[in-house]
Amino acid sequence: MSTHAPQAAQAPQSVKLPATLDEAVAALAAMPAAVPVAGGTDLMASVNSGQLRPAALVGLGRISEIRGWQYQDGHALLGAGLTHARMGRPDFAALIPALAAAARAAGPPQIRNAGTLGGNIASAAPTGDTLPVLAALEAVLIIAGPGGTRREVPVPHLLAGMEMLRPGELIGFVRVPLLHAPQVFLKATGRTGPGRATASVALVLDPARRGVRCAVGAIAPMPLRPLEAEQWVASLIDWDGERGSLVPEAVTAFGEYVAAACIPEQPPAADGGEQPLPPAVLHLRRTVAALARRALGRALS
Repeated sequence: MSTHAPQAAQAPQSVKLPATLDEAVAALAAMPAAVPVAGGTDLMASVNSGQLRPAALVGLGRISEIRGWQYQDGHALLGAGLTHARMGRPDFAALIPALAAAARAAGPPQIRNAGTLGGNIASAAPTGDTLPVLAALEAVLIIAGPGGTRREVPVPHLLAGMEMLRPGELIGFVRVPLLHAPQVFLKATGRTGPGRATASVALVLDPARRGVRCAVGAIAPMPLRPLEAEQWVASLIDWDGERGSLVPEAVTAFGEYVAAACIPEQPPAADGGEQPLPPAVLHLRRTVAALARRALGRALS
């Protein structure tokens, strides 16, 4: 967030501060040009760069119902207003470890203190750290609409554009299954240190369904699920015995399988010859393989 104020021409003409989710939806319906704002970490960057000049704002910071979480039939119902800092605390980490790890990796303290779960989803930036975790957990959004309506949308559907937020709608909650099983989030950043991911991997084990779910973030517009790699490694795990008995060669092969699925080889040249991947892409592929391998190893240890 910038420390300087936007120019007067950029200032919104109206600001609403509703106290409930339904009041926020009503405000958006009454002002179609309004932009909802919670932490504002992405919004203010767009305003300060001149890419966005909102005519009105609907502030979500006073809506207490979306700033916590509750248990619901084997799931956690997470408020969209949860900050990364709150999700990074030990009590939340005991609930959903991979999401807590992603929240702690989301940037410097000022970003984690302001940025919210709902904002991370709504902005849909490829480098959003929580997104691959939500994809791997197969989380579902609870969308609040006019007249107190609620509808459910799988997180990947929104990120892929298969489902869009309609006028006057807001992300209210995120429903995440509580697996009570190992889950891991890892990410690679540039040489300058912690920051935006160049690649990230979320991996969760689901013993009840005897499944492995993996999502790769930051390398595409939305998290990628290597479904065949998931099914292959799940078939090798001893779910009734010692899960950690998987041989190292299989763990390494899983990493390669994930990387190849997410960053495939280039199609043959016109003359039928092979086209090698560019060095930068090949490095990224190796990074994804290493992250997936380490994530599986940690989950099984």
